[in-house]
Amino acid sequence: MRVIRSLDSLQQPLPELALTIGNFDGVHRAHQRILARVVEDARRRRGTAAAMTFEPHPAKILAPENAPPLLTTLEQKLQLLEAAGLDAVVALPFVPELSQLSPRQFVEQILGRLGTRSLYVGANFRFGQRQAGDVAVLRELAREFAFALQIVPPVVVRGKTVSSTLVRHLVSEGQVAQAARLLGRPFALTGEIRKGHGRGRPLGFPTLNLVPEQECLPAHGVYVTETLVAGQAYPSATNVGVNPTFGGDQLVVESYLLDFSQRIERGRLEVRFYERLREEKKFPSPDALKAEMERDVERTQRFFQRLPKSARSRVRGGPD
Repeated sequence: MRVIRSLDSLQQPLPELALTIGNFDGVHRAHQRILARVVEDARRRRGTAAAMTFEPHPAKILAPENAPPLLTTLEQKLQLLEAAGLDAVVALPFVPELSQLSPRQFVEQILGRLGTRSLYVGANFRFGQRQAGDVAVLRELAREFAFALQIVPPVVVRGKTVSSTLVRHLVSEGQVAQAARLLGRPFALTGEIRKGHGRGRPLGFPTLNLVPEQECLPAHGVYVTETLVAGQAYPSATNVGVNPTFGGDQLVVESYLLDFSQRIERGRLEVRFYERLREEKKFPSPDALKAEMERDVERTQRFFQRLPKSARSRVRGGPD
């Protein structure tokens, strides 16, 4: 998949371009529906399927105090967009000058330069200076600039309209199973391994500690997870919190991997969250914590015994 980070790098418009525009934080099921339409359109016309996104999130520039904590890093987002079948992603730096473009200027200077032949957006799509452009404005501009406009209806899962805002809320509340239904896969944290204090090993539960790259984190608690180490996935129980039993005050994400005996102190991890087991709490003694951790591991084992391998890395639950 081609990643275009500047329009100046384009020697010519993208051929028969089917495009969608958005922040795509989480690349959830509503995003996936739009992306599928874009890919289908491009394949039908033997053209280019692409998405345009912005880095950083526009709110970080325009209203940093209100900027949402993001579910995905740019690297994660690009991987998910590529997995959706796109040929290209236009990942433009979001600068204040871009926010000053009127809707007409945005269409003429950006969509026109890309060679957009068809555009797919959701019904609540806004663009241009002070978000002056909506779907009605876009329809007029589509007629004027001769590209097809398709409005993709929202995706509803169990009575809830899928959105990045809702997924962030669910993750931050620890409702990772519900978040996974909206994402179409488990929510995942990625990052580098950090050496911990070594408290888990004497208790019989050595952990791998993760420094998360994501901004949106699950609520403090213990979760059923799957941890990827060097491309190999292991069932795991993961604590997100501050280790109150030991008087901790810094956030840690620490995973105990089942059937894993290696001692590693560096490298990258990915932790996929399936279900919350309990809140984090302070125990009266390390022995009491150990007993509770044994129960956490037993519940994690039962979870994966019930979960077919084919269902890993995708959500349990019904259709839309």
